[in-house]
Amino acid sequence: QVQLVESGGGLVQAGGSLRLSCAASGRTFRDYAMGWFRQAPGKEREFVATINWSGDVTDSVKGRFTISRDNAKNTVYLQMNSLKPEDTAVYYCAAVRGSGRYDYTEYDYWGQGTQVTVSS
Repeated sequence: QVQLVESGGGLVQAGGSLRLSCAASGRTFRDYAMGWFRQAPGKEREFVATINWSGDVTDSVKGRFTISRDNAKNTVYLQMNSLKPEDTAVYYCAAVRGSGRYDYTEYDYWGQGTQVTVSS
């Protein structure tokens, strides 16, 4: 089992920044790629970014969001800059063995989510 706990969400004005954190515990962190997804009300869960143990990154919000991980702290981060109202969603951290994936259904473990609200 892998336990994931997100933090760092909140209310921010458009153009502002937030940094989300996801602390992992349980099985060996190095065995897992980590991903961030988001889900807005009435919409399907959406891929944001993923990072492998080696640091290889794939992201969908280029130029504004940056995923990173600190393997010594078993923590993955999502730095979000120039936030827009359409970024408002619950943001979820997830873990999958091996390489990162785009499809949220392929992830094995999930955090409880953290709300990000961007006001205009």
